[in-house]
Amino acid sequence: MRILSAAFPAALVMVAVGVPMGVQAGGPTGDASSSQTSVARGAYLVNTIGCADCHTPFKAGPNGPEPDFSRGLSGHPQGQVLRAPAASKGPWIWGGSGTNTAFWGPWGVSYAANLTPDATGLGHWTPEQFVQAMRNGKHAGTGRPIAPPMPWQHFAQLTDADLQAMFAYLKSQPPVRNAVPDYQPPAAAAGKP
Repeated sequence: MRILSAAFPAALVMVAVGVPMGVQAGGPTGDASSSQTSVARGAYLVNTIGCADCHTPFKAGPNGPEPDFSRGLSGHPQGQVLRAPAASKGPWIWGGSGTNTAFWGPWGVSYAANLTPDATGLGHWTPEQFVQAMRNGKHAGTGRPIAPPMPWQHFAQLTDADLQAMFAYLKSQPPVRNAVPDYQPPAAAAGKP
């Protein structure tokens, strides 16, 4: 699953506005330890699923590309709007940017979302929007389709408690101001009228 996650990145539309205190698999309890358990479970899920693989931009390091943790989970860098290359033939029909946060293919150009609790990220989302986004593949649960290579269909198999825990963990992360470019459908991505 880790390899699949890296190959078909999580351009997740995961949210970062709090889960109500104590909401987890056991239901609302209202105590701080339940909330901490939910955040810990979310950390486990976000880190083992590999959300940072695509939502944390790469930078040049001494041994090649490496994650830029100062911009952890902030998505594709603001202002770096990309155009898809000419249509390819054969087995190579999709690709990605050097930051590993933008991807092109028959669907157009998609950008990994800002998953931090900043207003440019998931700051205005609710836990319900996050769960619905992962269940039906729509931005904020009701918006535009979530584009490939985000494997939201896999996330749809998680329980509500797990998705809410992921949301709680994302909410606990440092906010990073970064307005990710908008998705570009195929015609716009290729620069066609």
